[in-house]
Amino acid sequence: MVKDPTAPASITSADVARLAGVSRATVSFVLNDTQSHRVSASTRARVLAAAEQLGYVPHAAARSLRAGHSNLVLMPTSVSAIGRLLSGWLDDLHSELERHGYTTVLHAGRFPDPVTAARAWAELRPAAVFVLESDGFTAQAGDVLRRAGVRGLLAFAARPVEGVHTIALDHSRIGAVAMEHLISRGRRSIGVVMPRERGLDVFAQPRLAGAQGVAARSMATVTAVEMAYTQESAVELAKRWSSLGLDGVFAYNDEYAALLLHALQDEGISVPDEVAIVGSDDLVLSAVQRPSLTTISLDLPSPAHIADTLHELIERGAAPAVPGMEPVLVHRQSS
Repeated sequence: MVKDPTAPASITSADVARLAGVSRATVSFVLNDTQSHRVSASTRARVLAAAEQLGYVPHAAARSLRAGHSNLVLMPTSVSAIGRLLSGWLDDLHSELERHGYTTVLHAGRFPDPVTAARAWAELRPAAVFVLESDGFTAQAGDVLRRAGVRGLLAFAARPVEGVHTIALDHSRIGAVAMEHLISRGRRSIGVVMPRERGLDVFAQPRLAGAQGVAARSMATVTAVEMAYTQESAVELAKRWSSLGLDGVFAYNDEYAALLLHALQDEGISVPDEVAIVGSDDLVLSAVQRPSLTTISLDLPSPAHIADTLHELIERGAAPAVPGMEPVLVHRQSS
């Protein structure tokens, strides 16, 4: 490949050192905030001014090699999987991790199995991996990461994973709680919305399985119905609702539930008289719908608690247990 002569040259620490009149080692000590080497205030100011003037950005991977450890916390998740419940929570978690000196990286890759995924994550040499949807995360995957030097392994999981610090979150219980409530309200032919969006199967499938498990022990039936998170998809589903013969629906979460609620009402289908609706996540929008949405609340650990746990795992290799989450039904007018 022929180098473009018009392309700007990369700025290096040597350029910063020349402009500041110091050694490259001094530049490294200042920009990496190395506490074991004393640098005078005037020299530190000169280096920082030179770096800003040149627009120099330190190389994170090289810095990690020099330090012998990374400051990255990797979170494998797809963008579509970050719903309204998690988006604000993750934003606060980023801030809490920054307080500890860590940089958060979201990794949205798709892989055929947990070990392949773990190898891809390990290539980035993060200090920790925090898995939000870990039913496919295995002990073998954890072993791959530990061998690559990953100190902190934290995961939401339906059941303990050997060698991984797990926080109990069983998505099948969410579907079960929704189904138990709908059956208690006299509903017997119940739909479960399955989002068409990429990356949501890891949550939706266990929720469906939980609903099916409850239905199998009763006289109720479960029908999986696909719906995308668009008004058009909700309208299409509402137009064929009468042919489905469903008198209740667990709509995956509050966002899908609100879309479907309005589409059903526009079709002249009364909620809850003809169809009872249950969402999940207890978002603000669930309480302001008309009728207000019955939903399922999840008491997530505080971002500060998660950040502290990850820091403990990275620094000490162990941390106190984080309490698990049990779904709790919030009964409102839609059911």
